[in-house]
Amino acid sequence: MNTPNRSMPLRHALTVPAEGSAVRLARETAQMVLAEWGVNPGHPAVDPALLILSELVTNSVRHAAALAPTVTVVFAGGADCLAFGVHDRHPDRPSLHEAAAGSPGGGLGTVMELTHGLGGSAVVRGDADGQGKSIWITLPL
Repeated sequence: MNTPNRSMPLRHALTVPAEGSAVRLARETAQMVLAEWGVNPGHPAVDPALLILSELVTNSVRHAAALAPTVTVVFAGGADCLAFGVHDRHPDRPSLHEAAAGSPGGGLGTVMELTHGLGGSAVVRGDADGQGKSIWITLPL
């Protein structure tokens, strides 16, 4: 799983079974990690970041669980930004461009709307063997 290119010395990883409880565990872990890193829970990027994370983990559980028994979330942080990647071993790679152009209101459309609204970026990175992918979100703090 590739990590973001920016200098982000803070790291934390979580791997959970690809089942419904993964979403709650990912959110709780994100809240814990952000608190440990000194990010104010009232920061305007925190709630949208948690929603984005929830949508991405939900998508992995819904669409990849048959081929990917686990979901991994990697959190990375630096002085002025937060990044997280949601990884599964399903080979299908969603089109973030199409999601951004589509109608908002659910799934990747919501992810893209929130990410761009915060001045962030999103990218899909495939595994070297072509059998998995990560969706990375980077948000300014």
